[in-house]
Amino acid sequence: MNYEIKRLTPGLYFVAIPIGTARDITLRALDVLASADVIAAEDTRSLRRLLEIHGVPLNGRQVLAYHDHSSAGARAKLMSFLEAGKSVAYASEAGTPLIADPGYHLSKEAADAGHQVTTAPGPSAVISALTLAGLPTDAFFFEGFLPNSKSARRNKLDSLREIPGTLVFYESPKRLADMLKDAADVLGATRSAAVCREITKKFEEVKRGPLGDLASDLEKSSVKGEIVVLIDRASKQELGQDDIEAAVRKALETMSVRDAAETVARATGQNKRKIYALALNLKSSV
Repeated sequence: MNYEIKRLTPGLYFVAIPIGTARDITLRALDVLASADVIAAEDTRSLRRLLEIHGVPLNGRQVLAYHDHSSAGARAKLMSFLEAGKSVAYASEAGTPLIADPGYHLSKEAADAGHQVTTAPGPSAVISALTLAGLPTDAFFFEGFLPNSKSARRNKLDSLREIPGTLVFYESPKRLADMLKDAADVLGATRSAAVCREITKKFEEVKRGPLGDLASDLEKSSVKGEIVVLIDRASKQELGQDDIEAAVRKALETMSVRDAAETVARATGQNKRKIYALALNLKSSV
């Protein structure tokens, strides 16, 4: 038996559960799930299955549904258990609650009401992907899912261009090829990147390479499963003002102001708005 049933201090317990392999769950997570007065889950069926795999008994307890589409009433019900001095365990469908998963409003409301809020930490697709990608981990920025529409997605990517850390995204298999193509266009085709798929599962796969190459490779193939995309920070180029101005002048010989600014900004990693202002000034002075 891998769990212990023990008296838990009243409060809200966020429980991290496996992102793939069921045996990745921690012993403390099993203890909390076995011992909590109330269990809530983003996906009740998958959590019930996990409990069955590990032989954790419900002993008459219900598994209550709480997810992004739950009404305020569902949260109020969980809050009523906390107010009654109960221990409440909450698990998202996979990984750690609140990390691109439900739980934030419940956490805030419970904390604001003075209840204990704690966690049984464990698996996270973000952290697992960072360990596999072969990209710098000294600083990273987790964006989650990008917008669905092309224009909104490209605008969001552009806003992340100068973040000095590895960029981490979740992505749908159906949108992966389009996302990589947009990232290569907006952030630069030579940026190092990695696509991590089905982490900890039977068909785990990691593809590494320049963004442009990954976009070309995956444009021709269909993929399935849970996907994390990681993109390296922009390389710092030691360019003086004269170098940048020369590049803009050269681009303006064959391009519009907008296209010249976008091309030079992408090639140098410089701020696009500043390059656009320079290009506009150079064009008007001709």
